[in-house]
Amino acid sequence: MAKTLHSDRHRRLAELLTEKRKQAGLTQAAVAKALHRHQPFIANIENGDRRLDLVEFLELAKVVGFDPYEVLRQVEAVDPLKD
Repeated sequence: MAKTLHSDRHRRLAELLTEKRKQAGLTQAAVAKALHRHQPFIANIENGDRRLDLVEFLELAKVVGFDPYEVLRQVEAVDPLKD
């Protein structure tokens, strides 16, 4: 299994996080501020240039207002063997 930032699952996670933020009507800057981070932190996650650890993912879900379990189910549904 690939251990890259550019696997299909990582790409899907980045897509979903971007979609959830936009659906919530939030800018990258607003999310970053709520997390006490800088805007490039969010941009790097959404661009697939930075991984999230579990705690960061849960904090992001709380700030943006999405169900982290639903997002994980969608990421899990991506076939990792296609990478």
